[in-house]
Amino acid sequence: MIKAIQNNAFSLAIVAAVCVAVLSIVNLLTAPKIAEQALASKLAVLKEVLPGISVDHALLSDCRQVESLEFLGREQAQKIYRWRQDGAVAVYLVEATAPDGYSGNIDLIVAVSPDATVLGSRVVSHQETPGLGDKVEARRSNWIFSFADKAVTPDNASAWAVRKDGGQFDQFTGATITPRAVVAAVRKAALYVLQHPELADLPSNCEASQ
Repeated sequence: MIKAIQNNAFSLAIVAAVCVAVLSIVNLLTAPKIAEQALASKLAVLKEVLPGISVDHALLSDCRQVESLEFLGREQAQKIYRWRQDGAVAVYLVEATAPDGYSGNIDLIVAVSPDATVLGSRVVSHQETPGLGDKVEARRSNWIFSFADKAVTPDNASAWAVRKDGGQFDQFTGATITPRAVVAAVRKAALYVLQHPELADLPSNCEASQ
């Protein structure tokens, strides 16, 4: 009886080892393709946020990872890409998160000029309710375009809110929490740029392939 149990245990161990080896091989083979697809997706979003800029690997390498839960919405580092003209930063492309969406985190890319004018923004991932909160997506409505060319200052926070809260941005019928969260995230991303002019001169600390 004990012998049979030992044999079964040995067989299970072999099967488990084979499964782990197969999974490791599959991961090694697919990881480069997954990384390539993720990079292509990020490039597409950056081009969509600000079509007039040249989005390539040079832009991705001119990047600073920063940690700011208060302004960028995550405890983990977020990336800020820097697009330069004649050596000077003309646009920051900021990864930001609205942590208070109706169904959780809403991740965005926000294009901001050095004087904290929002040039464009896009939601890149969310779990908001279809037909209601998902109107923050550019393919669902034009709402996300309403931030373009609007400046953020330390004194105009009341304007950077939905109309229900006395601000200038529309909310959605039956869904106020989602747009409220996105408006706040965009405003905070721009304020971060405004309050950190040293971003232009700090050395890059992101991997070019990320």
